[in-house]
Amino acid sequence: MKIKAGIAALLFLVLTASVLLLAQGPPPGPPPDAQSSSDPQAPPDPATQAQHHVQMLTRQLTLTTAQQQQATTIFTAAATATSALHEQMKTAHQTLQAAIIANNSTNIAAAAATIGGLTTQLVTSEATAQAALYQILTADQQTKFTEFEPSRGHGHFGGPGGPPMD
Repeated sequence: MKIKAGIAALLFLVLTASVLLLAQGPPPGPPPDAQSSSDPQAPPDPATQAQHHVQMLTRQLTLTTAQQQQATTIFTAAATATSALHEQMKTAHQTLQAAIIANNSTNIAAAAATIGGLTTQLVTSEATAQAALYQILTADQQTKFTEFEPSRGHGHFGGPGGPPMD
C-alpha cells in the first residue's frame, strides 16, 4: 500500500514538474554572434536572457528607459540565480530517469523530492522578480501586466502569473 501511495505521489510530482518545464518553452535564443560556437546547445547567458525579456516587456508595457534599466537589473539577477538551479534540475531529471530504469523506488523518491524542491526555488525566484518588476510599474502598466501575465502561466520569468487579483 505504501508503494502505491509513493508511486502516486511520484507521478504527481513528475507530472507537475513536467508541466512547469514544458510551460517554459524554449528560452529565447541569443543573436547568432552572441552564442558560443563551441556549444550550440548552450542556453543564452543571464544578461542576454534578461535583455530578451525586457524587450518583450517594453513592447507590451511601454517601459520607460529608466524602467528598462531597472527591469534589466532585476531579470539579470534572477536569471543568474536560476541558471544553477536549471543545471541542478537537469541532473535531477537524469537521476530520476536512471532510478526509473533501475526500478529503484528509494532513488525515485529522492530524485522526485529534489525536483520538487528545485521547482519551488525556481518558481520563487521568478515570482520574486515579477514582484520587483510590478513595483516599478505605473498604475496603467500594472493593469496591463495583470491582463497579460496570467495568460503566460508559470515559466521562464513567467512567475505565477503576476500579483493576485483581488
